[in-house]
Amino acid sequence: MTNTDPDLGEVIVEMTRNGPYLKCAAIHVATGVEVTAIGPAAEPRGLERIALAKLKRALLSR
Repeated sequence: MTNTDPDLGEVIVEMTRNGPYLKCAAIHVATGVEVTAIGPAAEPRGLERIALAKLKRALLSR
């Protein structure tokens, strides 16, 4: 899934389920910076918000 955030630009978001857990990877297309977040599989949108927030923070620290 591709997400276009006005602050970040184009971001690829990948969700991988492992039992009751979900791993969300967010990759910034322009720079290749990747972050992941792991949480309950019942909250995919919340986990995506966390991954995007982590990505913003990672890009600011570069």
